Amino acid sequence: MANKYYPTIGLEIHAELSTNTKMFCACRNNPDEEKPNTNICPVCMAHPGALPVVNKKAVENVIKVGLAVGGKIADFTEFDRKNYFYPDIPKGYQISQYKFPIVSGGSLRGIDITRVHLEEDTANNKHVGESSLVDFNRAGVPLMELVTEANTFEDNAVCAKTASSFAKEFQLILWYLGVSHANMEKGEMRVEANISISTDPKVLGTKVEVKNLNSFKSVERAILFELDRMKALIEEGKGAEIVQETRGWDENKGSTFSQRKKEGSADYRYFPDPDLPKMKLLYYQLKYVPNPEIVLTS
Repeated sequence: MANKYYPTIGLEIHAELSTNTKMFCACRNNPDEEKPNTNICPVCMAHPGALPVVNKKAVENVIKVGLAVGGKIADFTEFDRKNYFYPDIPKGYQISQYKFPIVSGGSLRGIDITRVHLEEDTANNKHVGESSLVDFNRAGVPLMELVTEANTFEDNAVCAKTASSFAKEFQLILWYLGVSHANMEKGEMRVEANISISTDPKVLGTKVEVKNLNSFKSVERAILFELDRMKALIEEGKGAEIVQETRGWDENKGSTFSQRKKEGSADYRYFPDPDLPKMKLLYYQLKYVPNPEIVLTS
């Protein structure tokens, strides 16, 4: 008798916020800028001695989203340094949030939300022939990340469809609140899927993350492909195994491909950013407040 496999999916959705300036500096936040390396300054280029300043509007936008999904707004939050090296990270670390996100909990379309936090976007790599160029206009743009709980399903198709429907609904919320253009073709909203399968619905399998899915169709196709790939590896046996890793999605080939070994939270060496103040948020929990008071404390 053939084994029954239970797919598990967790989503991470990134959305660039529609603010006038970047997350930690006064550079213009303009996703339509075509001339590379125009909207940059010593802060977002990580020059020595340049100090970041929090974009209040970006914090307000995340609070709006948190209220819309029924999350709990933190009374205390802070920014952390997430350390890793990549050509599109000018600092060698990303300013993000770890232990104290702005929003905890909430739900959407029956899917529980773990957190919604705020960070800065990376630069944009452009590959020309055998060369790679970096456009830093996007570096430092306010980036909101929503993370869901892991959900286990009875059927692969239902799993993929639920993930796509969740992302569609979240995009509508972003549009309605006016906090993000969320144009997936421009990379203003990107979906990442954490996928695993198991023969026991109470035991999670090895997790694989598929990065930067830029259409709802791609979300479904990538999840279905990856679940089939995992099932084939398990049934192949003879030393074949699912490796915890980050994979990309090739739309033309309709398949995923290995990018790098998946890091754990310890590998990022999170610690509170010493250049940014702690934040105490004052708000009304039970109703939406257009302009919540934000007090920055040392």
